[in-house]
Amino acid sequence: MVPTAYLKKLFSTATMVSLSMALIAGCSTPPASSPPEGSAPSTTTSTETPAATADLQPKKGGTITIGIANEPDQLDIHKTGMAVANQIAGNLGASLVTQDPDTLEFKPYLAESWQVSEDGKTWTFKIRTGVKFHDGTAMTAKSIAETYQRALNPETAAKVAGSNLSEVESVEASDDTTLVLHLKQPFAPLLQFLSDPGWLQPLSMQAIEQAGDKYARQPVGVGPWKFEKWENGQSISFTRNEEFAWADPIFKNQGAPYADRLVYRFIAENQTLLAALDSGSIDIARGVVAKDVAKYRDNPQFEVKEMLRNGLGLFVMLNTRKPVFQDVEVRQALNKAINKEAIMKAVIQGEGVVSYGPLPPSLFGYDESVKDYGLTYQVDEAKALLEKAGYTKNAQGLYEKDGKPLKLDLLTQTGTWAQASQLIQAMLKDIGVEVNIVTLEWGALVDTATKGSFDMTLMGYTLNDPDVLYLFLHSSQADSGLNFSYVKDEKMDELLVKGRTTVDSAARKDVYKEVQKYVVEQAWWVPIYTEKQFNVVRKPVEGVGIHPLRGLMYHDSWVNQ
Repeated sequence: MVPTAYLKKLFSTATMVSLSMALIAGCSTPPASSPPEGSAPSTTTSTETPAATADLQPKKGGTITIGIANEPDQLDIHKTGMAVANQIAGNLGASLVTQDPDTLEFKPYLAESWQVSEDGKTWTFKIRTGVKFHDGTAMTAKSIAETYQRALNPETAAKVAGSNLSEVESVEASDDTTLVLHLKQPFAPLLQFLSDPGWLQPLSMQAIEQAGDKYARQPVGVGPWKFEKWENGQSISFTRNEEFAWADPIFKNQGAPYADRLVYRFIAENQTLLAALDSGSIDIARGVVAKDVAKYRDNPQFEVKEMLRNGLGLFVMLNTRKPVFQDVEVRQALNKAINKEAIMKAVIQGEGVVSYGPLPPSLFGYDESVKDYGLTYQVDEAKALLEKAGYTKNAQGLYEKDGKPLKLDLLTQTGTWAQASQLIQAMLKDIGVEVNIVTLEWGALVDTATKGSFDMTLMGYTLNDPDVLYLFLHSSQADSGLNFSYVKDEKMDELLVKGRTTVDSAARKDVYKEVQKYVVEQAWWVPIYTEKQFNVVRKPVEGVGIHPLRGLMYHDSWVNQ
């Protein structure tokens, strides 16, 4: 059995939220996966009028069409790092455990039960029977073991899935219903990762072998929806899995989906997305920007679902490879020169919260007192810090050092980031720092940041656990990972490892308080804001749910036709 003391520690981390990673996927679009951001679940609200739908009964049939900005590169979930791929592929899959949307308690799903060794390093799962892949093969403990082994195989080059299993030493299945994970060390976020129906869903090795390179565009899972077709640049369609009889227990509908089809349409331009929603050519608009939400809030033909992003919606990463940013006073000066509140009001109409540190209020471990010790907008102090670092004003009013003006490039992309970058440029010019804006498409921006060929870059992340900071700030992630700031700091490394291996939730929270204080002190980032994310549902679609960590859920959804 599971040691009682260990279970108490583990389940008390239910508020710590999961790695459903829209990790660094363009911040203009809401992620999934992941809740998906202290110690309380993210706030979710809806404008639905209960009296209007209370007497309606679900009906079968119809199509639910979802408008979304980004198209995934592929749906082989091991070989993509795109948040939108996780969102979409999650409809094909199912998770080992699930998480109650109200209490955030972990509950059995594909795993009927589990046991943990006294040292927290061996996890034994009892896998349910009767589950089938879309290709007709049975899902067993061996199927899941093979899936995880594939994700861990360096040849697979699994991005998020591999990272989620990074503390797993080995996986084995002694029979069809027994799955054993051997960990290198206790790993606090493990159940969070195993509760995601996208990244760590069971995969059919038979389907992968038969499809070969084509698998990325014709995936197979065990979930409620079966892949139908992919029209490049246009849409991805799914059909109802008629045999589906193993629904996640958090849903009212325990059978196959009500709708016949689920369709994702790719609509990059915001006004085109809204026009499609207004005309009825799509039923759900994902990622509606704040300025456009008001007209839907009081319209009975629409329902607005909103939640606070599980991550920082916007922050500036400073590249410490560059000599200018090896000086902590310069990094702190830029933090104090940027008016975060003004940017939030201008860019997202104030629909969010100002960020003072590396974690948002919606993530476990968020330190409320960061508002007191965070670096706030103080222009005179910003100038004083630059002068302390040896900079003086030249005849053009720009700071320079050793005859070299303080000129910096800032990477950005189009959309809301473009406006934010212009405001940052103006604010830094006001104190005597010249900024050149470099606009790139998302893939090129990430590639440039990975290579370290930048001074500053705008960035955002979505993740459901504070362990996200390991991915962004641990030295092991500096050369080929997401540590674009190139932070190589022994104290930071020590704290981040302690954060991911501390199982007791109170002790873990204390670790992340220390992490936040240290990140603020070192000023590797300029945190700006965490935004609310808005999704609008058009009648006659009913029953769209929202999970504080997963976002929108469609299994109870139906078309009132």
